[in-house]
Amino acid sequence: MSPARATLVYFDTAQLEHKPRYEWTFGRRIAHPETARRAERIAAALAANASRFSIRRPPAREPRKSDLLRIHDERLLALYRTAARVLVPGETFCPSVFPRRDQTDPDPRDIHQAGYFCFDSGTPLTNATYDAAVRSAGCALAAARAVGLGQVDHAYALCRPPGHHAQRDLFGGYCYLNNAALAAHRLRPLGRGAIVDIDFHHGNGTQALFERDPAVFFASIHGEPRSFYPYFSGYASERGSGPGRGTTMNVPLPAGCDGSAYLGILRRTVLPALRAYDPHWLVISAGFDTHRLDPIGDFTLETADYFEIGATLGRLSLPTVVVQEGGYATAVLGDNVVSFLDGLRSGLRPGS
Repeated sequence: MSPARATLVYFDTAQLEHKPRYEWTFGRRIAHPETARRAERIAAALAANASRFSIRRPPAREPRKSDLLRIHDERLLALYRTAARVLVPGETFCPSVFPRRDQTDPDPRDIHQAGYFCFDSGTPLTNATYDAAVRSAGCALAAARAVGLGQVDHAYALCRPPGHHAQRDLFGGYCYLNNAALAAHRLRPLGRGAIVDIDFHHGNGTQALFERDPAVFFASIHGEPRSFYPYFSGYASERGSGPGRGTTMNVPLPAGCDGSAYLGILRRTVLPALRAYDPHWLVISAGFDTHRLDPIGDFTLETADYFEIGATLGRLSLPTVVVQEGGYATAVLGDNVVSFLDGLRSGLRPGS
């Protein structure tokens, strides 16, 4: 395959500086699984296949502040800037007070009030969080720009930290800025679009941002929320609201779901809904915590399954941006990403 036919990849090593040391989960302090090693393993796997992947650093102009403010509240960004200013290198700060949001007017300049903007105890702030999240967003925006301008038919944003749990004024689920939503807004000039979330965990942040928007169809396949994070969203009854009613699809699946069952759901349930909606572009929130070895997810997919998932989505023949989300089995994470992107490319370009 010639370099011109390679998958375009955006990655910024500055994302690696965000290094939370631990999280709290149901009263237990554990080593934080969202490590820089995740992105390093993916980048190494892509670099080892240089004929199929062209890795670039996003341009310095990405992201513009105006891009971030289309998605996120200025107060949330101000809180991240506060963390960058007051936390020392190596410090991990977990919010511990979560007030009722209708009973306070928070000051984002006070790090102790961070709990107003956070919905879990597993997503710490560090002095490098803001810069890493901004660089992560820059990768998603650069990928969307290249696709939106027609320079490539698909691109992959190696985003870390991930983004699909982040809402307009809330962070959580290891996510600080919603990269998929940012990419979607960049693609809006192409017409209506779709976001497909294949992470093990429901993309509650992305759903919240688009649930009233009839111009974006959001579909998520994920672990049953009665048993898995984020617990409060991702039920099949959630179908959007107001003018966006009917443009949200949630497909929760039980623990132990294997590749055959997953592909069946994708092909028989999600794809027909996408085709009926007839989008002009596609963003894929690509989490790989569905793999059988993942310490957080509870599905049993194999590396080869991601090729088939990618190929299935590629056959939609849409301008496509892939945004990296979860995946915590670092030993196989790079192989899983390569498998998926190879499949996507084969679906978009049969015979290539």
